[in-house]
This record gives sequence, C-alpha cells and structure tokens, in this order.
Amino acid sequence: MTNPPIKLEILRSGPFAVVQDLGRVGLAHLGVGRSGAADRGSHKLANRLVANPDDRATVEVTFGGFSARVCGGNVDVAVTGADANPTANGIVFGTNSMQHIRDGQVISLGTPHAGLRTYLAVRGGICVTPVLGSRSYDVLSAIGPAPLRAGDELPVGDHTDDYPELEHAPVAAITGNPVELLVIPGPHHDWFIDPDVLVHTDWVASDRSDRVGMRLLGRPLLYRYPDRQLPSEGTTRGAIQLPPNGLPVILGPDHPVTGGYPVTGVVIDEDIDKLAQVRPGQQVRLHWARTSVVATGTATLRSSRLTVLVTPTR
Repeated sequence: MTNPPIKLEILRSGPFAVVQDLGRVGLAHLGVGRSGAADRGSHKLANRLVANPDDRATVEVTFGGFSARVCGGNVDVAVTGADANPTANGIVFGTNSMQHIRDGQVISLGTPHAGLRTYLAVRGGICVTPVLGSRSYDVLSAIGPAPLRAGDELPVGDHTDDYPELEHAPVAAITGNPVELLVIPGPHHDWFIDPDVLVHTDWVASDRSDRVGMRLLGRPLLYRYPDRQLPSEGTTRGAIQLPPNGLPVILGPDHPVTGGYPVTGVVIDEDIDKLAQVRPGQQVRLHWARTSVVATGTATLRSSRLTVLVTPTR
C-alpha cells in the first residue's frame, strides 16, 4: 500500500504568499513573462540547504504572518531571505539553516524586522501543478498557482538521495539601511534634461510597489521633449522606466513583456535581488556602474529587447 504524499496544510498565508520557482523561460514572444522568485539568491539557497535542485518550487512569503502544518510524514525545511524568526511548534530555529520537522508540527513565520520576503523550501520541493512549464505565480498576468490561502494543501515532491552540503549558511543579515544599487545607462538616457537626477536623489520606495515593479518617490526627472512618443518595445527585469510624472519605476519579476515608457537606466543583475527585500518607506540610492559593468549590462539589455521582437518560425 502506497503511503499518502506529504503535504503542507496552510493555516495562515499572511499578507501575501505564493509558490515560486525560477520562472518561465523563452515565452516572451508569446506575451508571457518569466516571473519567478523575486529574491533568486534566497530561493536558491533555501533549496540547496535541503539538497534540492535550484529550480524546485519554494513558498515566497511577503512580510511574514505565515504558518503551515506538516501532514503525512517528516520533512526537512529551510527558511531564507528576510529573517521572520521561524519556529516549529513555537520553538525557534535559525534562518539560513536546515531544520527537521516532524509530522503534525506547525511551521510559523513572524514579521521580519528587516527585509520583505522570506523563502520556505521543503526537501523534495513544493509540487503543485505547473502552468506553462513553471510553478510560479505571475501577479500581472495571473498565470500559475493562485496566491495561498488558509486551507490550501501543498504536496511535497520526491527527493533524491543527495544529502545537503551544509546545514547552515553564513549569510549577512538584511538590514533596514538605505539600499545601494548600481545602474547602467538605459537606451533612452538622453530623453531627459538631467539624467543624473537619477543618481543624485535619495529615493524612497512607495507603498504601491509590488512584484510588477518598485515605484520610487523623490525628485522627478524632466523630459527633454515632453511630447515625444516611444513605440512599445521589449522590457527586462531591473529596467528603470520613467512615466510622464518623472518618478522611476524599477521593473520586477512580473513586469510586462513590452512597455512604452523611456528607460533611463537598468539595475545590474548582481543587485536585482536586493530590490526584493526593500520595504515601503525604505531609502534607495542609485549609482552609475563602472565601464566594464556597463558593457556587460548593455549587452544583456539588448538581448532581452530582441527576445520579444523576434518571433520563432516554428
């Protein structure tokens, strides 16, 4: 007789909790964005701590308040990202470490003191039904498994015989300090009277930010030609769009595939994950990147723009 699969029964979802993996690759020409974990590094680390491949699905919890009961067997879990003081039946276990959880125990995440998103990985991965090749939920298109609610059950997949390489990862704690981001000039850098306003302003993250994009509040950039129009073109994660109000929007993992606002800069890939942990009201500072970084980043941006412009013949 086959044992029933192990599941996580959601007791509380908090403000927003979704299943995420590394997203949908290669569908931009069909109008489908990649989506995927907002903090890719934390997602991958959580998986590695429980000996999962990087692409196994985790639970992405925004601002804590999450709890789930383990049903059907014992599991190994890891919690990474924003430190939400994780507990098993009320007993604290460390962030960035593997923890053995027994059948019937409740995993709980509190409100993080710094950072915004926490990742829960289970050995074997979260095995909900994939949509278009991914288990990620895309906020903009509503593609993928729906945001979690109390009463949902998440099946746990089969795991390999591999044993975790480490039980604890020495990761620097996320702080509430101003977030420093390196930026390369965008393709429409010259559309603005003074593009350096972007790096000379102490920006504040708006409470209207989400997985689609982070809205910044501060000194608006002024258009050189206010009536100039831009045809829609491909977009990329980390691109800094400037709508008519002149306040930047940094595109997130669930960004639209195309956009018609000028792009004055692009956050370098190495700093993208920092955006996932910025809380509303937190200060953000942008800095122009060095020449070598600019060359690499410009090539990446050009490639992403071409991806949605070239449609495969078959």
